[in-house]
Amino acid sequence: MADPRMKDEVVAAVAQAHRRDWAQVFSTTAHLTRDLDLAEECTQDAFAQALETWTETGVPDRPGAWLTTIARNRARDVLRRESVFRRKMPLLVADETTPGPEDGLVDDRLRLIFTCSHPALAREAQVALTLRLVCGLSTPEVARAFLVQPATMAARITRAKKKIAAARIPYRVPGPDQLEERVSAVLEVVHLIFTTGHTAPLGAQLVRQDLVDSAISLARMLHLLMPTNAEISALLALLLLNASRQDTRMSADGRLVLLSEQDRSRWDRQLIAEGRSLVTDALRRRPPTRYALEAAIAALHAEAPSWRDTDWAQIVALYDALFRLWPSPVVHLNRAVAIGLRDGPRAGLDALNPLLADPALATYGYLSAARADFLRQLGQWSQARTAYEEALTLTDNDVERAFLSERLTEVERNL
Repeated sequence: MADPRMKDEVVAAVAQAHRRDWAQVFSTTAHLTRDLDLAEECTQDAFAQALETWTETGVPDRPGAWLTTIARNRARDVLRRESVFRRKMPLLVADETTPGPEDGLVDDRLRLIFTCSHPALAREAQVALTLRLVCGLSTPEVARAFLVQPATMAARITRAKKKIAAARIPYRVPGPDQLEERVSAVLEVVHLIFTTGHTAPLGAQLVRQDLVDSAISLARMLHLLMPTNAEISALLALLLLNASRQDTRMSADGRLVLLSEQDRSRWDRQLIAEGRSLVTDALRRRPPTRYALEAAIAALHAEAPSWRDTDWAQIVALYDALFRLWPSPVVHLNRAVAIGLRDGPRAGLDALNPLLADPALATYGYLSAARADFLRQLGQWSQARTAYEEALTLTDNDVERAFLSERLTEVERNL
């Protein structure tokens, strides 16, 4: 019988490998199978086998390579058994005769992300499918990122995979004549991967560093692939500027640290310098893109020597421009919060009130949390308590829940 401690170590190792290596194992297997469902099944089988085998043999030195070998071997067995090579056209078409811009920049994750963001798919399906297949997020995690129910997201992902199979969508980075028009969809995917990792929708971790790193890696690949594309430069700038604060977002004892309380001397100045250079270049091109405006906002935060010195007037002006370009409810929410920080909590509440009727934000915990904080500052304790309770019911990240619970306790002491 295996040592229980060994089992615990293996479970932890498999969980770490899932976070770090899922994308590479799945995308490499998909390159072989040309069938997303089969690749997903084989990848899941590899992780399941790891739980059994590693308990007996120990965790290998290179878990990702081990998992990839098992998944690919499993895929080959299935393909041989079903005689797919002889009887069936590939479901994902490999255009082996036409060299693509990925030559010399070979990464199966990049091929997979372009496949998942093919224009034959609806934009929301593109992003959802990539989060599920490239990043290995669970369906509930993807659903939370989209503000929809898990059942709705499961159906959306299934339809997208069937569409890829039926349309025989090529498994490659598109050629130069198609690359520009395809980039916007890919950038939305990369951005959502980053935001999902920056603040994990579920679980005990505030940050999914593996997703953050994957998004930045993919953004860098795209920047290398298309160095003159302003939208790519702006997105990379945005990710780097936000990632520069990563190490200061939690205290040593695991508590959430707000931006206003972070130790700015610990921010990564190298990432900030690189991000500022990229966004400066992106803003010189007209018209500015959505990501350029978001990166400009992040740069203002990064450049402020202290919370008090933050240029909230300029941030509100940038949110105004961003909302005209991209009228998202979340942008509206962030603009309202910035107004409150510029003009005071009462002004912030007034700016938030119209959003209470927006159905897209009905299950968005940050709206309730923002209202709760402004109400707390105004000493409206009863209403603040209700808003914090609402925020808690809509928040599934343990670190954020702990922070909200502390604020709720503080408010209840004043009732």
